[in-house]
Amino acid sequence: MMQRRDFISLLGASAAAWPLAAGAQQRAIPVVGFLRDSPAEGFGHFVSALRKGLSEAGFVDGQNIAIEFGWSDGHSERLPALAAGLVRRPASVIVASAIGAAVAAKAATSTLPIVFAIANDPVAFGLVSSLIRPGGNATGVSYLTSELGGKRLGLLHELLPSVSLVAVLVNPNNPNADLFVGDVQAAAAMVGVRSHVVNATSESEIERAFAAFRQQRAGALLVANDPVFNTQRLQIVSLAARHALPAIYTTREFADAGGLISYGTNLPEVYRWVGIYAGQVLKGAKPADLPIHLPTAFELVINLKAAKAFGLDVPLTLSALADEVIE
Repeated sequence: MMQRRDFISLLGASAAAWPLAAGAQQRAIPVVGFLRDSPAEGFGHFVSALRKGLSEAGFVDGQNIAIEFGWSDGHSERLPALAAGLVRRPASVIVASAIGAAVAAKAATSTLPIVFAIANDPVAFGLVSSLIRPGGNATGVSYLTSELGGKRLGLLHELLPSVSLVAVLVNPNNPNADLFVGDVQAAAAMVGVRSHVVNATSESEIERAFAAFRQQRAGALLVANDPVFNTQRLQIVSLAARHALPAIYTTREFADAGGLISYGTNLPEVYRWVGIYAGQVLKGAKPADLPIHLPTAFELVINLKAAKAFGLDVPLTLSALADEVIE
């Protein structure tokens, strides 16, 4: 039979251990896994927007959640292993940025919640059953960009009405490449200009693409939406300036980097919404019940400094349409 002093000693030892156990439980905070098919460089403001959305839902990185990042560094073949690692962790929710990451995450798990940000139709790619009721373990934000190729060509034509040949930079590995090219070519035919498509999948191929544009004597350039191009936006903007090739881009980040004009979805707002959705999932919401968020507002940004460098006068009708004019 246990003696009273033995019981008191055991009780004291247990009491001493309780704070340690409680501390260990407090440290086991939920993990938000982040997966993207690109390097981390140049993506910081989108991550900040994600954190903002999470904080609006009541979650702060380093306090009551931990964000763990899986960057492919542009090597898409790494995505399945990165996704599997987040599943094994296990993450409480996986944030998948761009279609390749979303498909890899969906293939890695049918149970862990996934919140994606993609410029694609999530139903067509088998990520969800419908936009209103996703019905599985994934939901998120789906925004238009490739479908705006014709609109971008029209804006470029308004700025440069005398240009007869427009170059188009496309990554053929992007699932939306054909959609973008088709939209641009249809719009080009309507306004009576020719389009010349050049493919590029890497930094070196982007360099060669601009050499091809010069050889073809293109007068303007459309850059398709793609994670590779977004990562290499400083290179692309610099090459466009060096080759005196006025260009229109998909997001304002290009205009902020010195590009001439951009038209598309506000991506920081997209990632803020992803953060809000991830926060709702952490609070117990099921992805199956969260409808796909579809941004409908697009912003036009014009860089007047770049226009001056190209020797262009921006029509008042165009600048009046701009959401922002960078002086």
